[in-house]
Amino acid sequence: MAKVEVVMPQMGESVMEGTVIEWAKQVGDKVEVDETLLEIATDKVDTEVPSPEAGVLVEILVEADETVEVGQPIAIIDTDGDASASDSDDSGDDEQEESSSEEAPEEVEEETSSEDSEPQSDSGSDSGESDEGERIEVVMPQMGESVMEGEVIEWLKSVGDTVEVDEPLLEIATDKVDTEVPSPEGGKLVEILVEAGDTVEVGQPIAIIGTGKAASGGSSAPKKESKSKAEEKKQEAPAQDKSESQPAPAAEGSEPQRVGSDGRFFSPLVRSIAKEEGISQEELESIEGSGKDNRVTKDDVLQYLEDRKEGKTKAASKSKSSGLSKPGASASGKSTGKISAGELNIASPDENVEVIKMDRMRKMIAEHMVRSKQTSAHVSTFSEVDVTNIVNWRNANKKKFQEQTGVKLTYTPIFIEAFIKAIGEFPLINSSVDGDEIILKKDINFGLAVALGEGGKGGLIVPVIKKAQDLNLKGIAKAVYDLASKARNKELSPDDLVGGTITLTNYGSVGNLMGTPIINQPQVAILGTGVIEKRAVVMETSQGDMIGIRHMMYLTMSYDHRIIDGAHGGAFTTRVKELLEDFDPDRAI
Repeated sequence: MAKVEVVMPQMGESVMEGTVIEWAKQVGDKVEVDETLLEIATDKVDTEVPSPEAGVLVEILVEADETVEVGQPIAIIDTDGDASASDSDDSGDDEQEESSSEEAPEEVEEETSSEDSEPQSDSGSDSGESDEGERIEVVMPQMGESVMEGEVIEWLKSVGDTVEVDEPLLEIATDKVDTEVPSPEGGKLVEILVEAGDTVEVGQPIAIIGTGKAASGGSSAPKKESKSKAEEKKQEAPAQDKSESQPAPAAEGSEPQRVGSDGRFFSPLVRSIAKEEGISQEELESIEGSGKDNRVTKDDVLQYLEDRKEGKTKAASKSKSSGLSKPGASASGKSTGKISAGELNIASPDENVEVIKMDRMRKMIAEHMVRSKQTSAHVSTFSEVDVTNIVNWRNANKKKFQEQTGVKLTYTPIFIEAFIKAIGEFPLINSSVDGDEIILKKDINFGLAVALGEGGKGGLIVPVIKKAQDLNLKGIAKAVYDLASKARNKELSPDDLVGGTITLTNYGSVGNLMGTPIINQPQVAILGTGVIEKRAVVMETSQGDMIGIRHMMYLTMSYDHRIIDGAHGGAFTTRVKELLEDFDPDRAI
């Protein structure tokens, strides 16, 4: 008997749960593939949930009016239900045959064996039933509390390969982390539903694992086409029959971006429709969204297409949206013999240059940085800090510290300790903004900007020390070391990268004096430490002004002026400066 779980599907990029309105089928009912099982309601839409397999509905796990989270099982389909149903229908005939079984036992045995020889193996009915196996859907997992989708980087297994439980199937990338997806069951990979480079929403099926006879590649039933391929085939015919008045599909290189220049996020479905219908990035950003935070929904795009078809709106010109006009060409297309910097076509440069395509991490960093600048009103403040006491104390205790803790003593945990003390006095620094509300965070989850690769060429990632306010200097030092090591060895988990409330970036590690870091959203402040240098400094003493050689460092903080005023931000950095300069040089480890 093969039983398949029906799970609550992902109904949109921000929909995390739904409510069961009504079951269209009851326990014991036969269902076909894609036949409606139930109707559910979310805060976005009411819709029907189809059956993923044909069989018999043997169990309903949630009742009408119950609320279900995405990915939670809601029903069980028995794919061997047809056989079970036919057995029950023939039960009356079986009882009649039993009455004559005493008279002709040999005939009954022969008939039974001949009937069983087709669907079952020679090992008997029990082993034959277990050998049937089942087809198990592998779904896109939830990789973090705020992660709603992931991109398939590479399949580590091919169709037909045997896989073990927890053996990696593929590698996926999110805006938080790159990770491997393990197989939920042992068996054979019989179908891959999404290809490398595809973006997949959480809870969406990505592969089929077959166990027992189901791993034979569909000997008893034809192999199902993947949803993406099936949809492509359905769309190919109508796409060819579109009238010439419709705009041609966008070129391969003009696929709409996940985040527009206006900071709005465009879901994979919206981007897919836009690409297919030839909607440029400029047009997409001109659509007024009806979703949360003015997000563009599927209905918004379809309405825009209707309006464009009826002439109510005009598509952006191809030359304007794609930037493919020839340099030096006038409006009439004739060459003017002159070229301005704005007309230079960087897609086809004539100079001796190299064009490098951004990798996934670089594109994510670019999107996040632009979004942050569009979201927060950035202001930066600077303080010059005398860290001589800290330098001397570290030099005197670093060997003993490593012997006691097993990690090297760096300046970072000492700075973080001072930042945490100051945040206790200025809690607004450890907050976020949600609409017109300020969310004060009780826990200080400290993010550390870690550069990857030689010279930082491998990108940037920000792992988080959770509840840093509960750690002493040794605990902070161990946490810093562990997270930095895991980041550089690509061993970070999704939980290591979420929940940050404030971030520290150390541009002094590459010799820079100061910088103006960009806030890591949805935080409202980011701290930066420059290189520590010896400088001649005027010092006020009881005997008058004197010039001394001191270890000096520039401290930077960029903050969100929407909620942090200049006086408050300046007072915070001044307090951090005091804590660092007043560091006790006789402090015990």
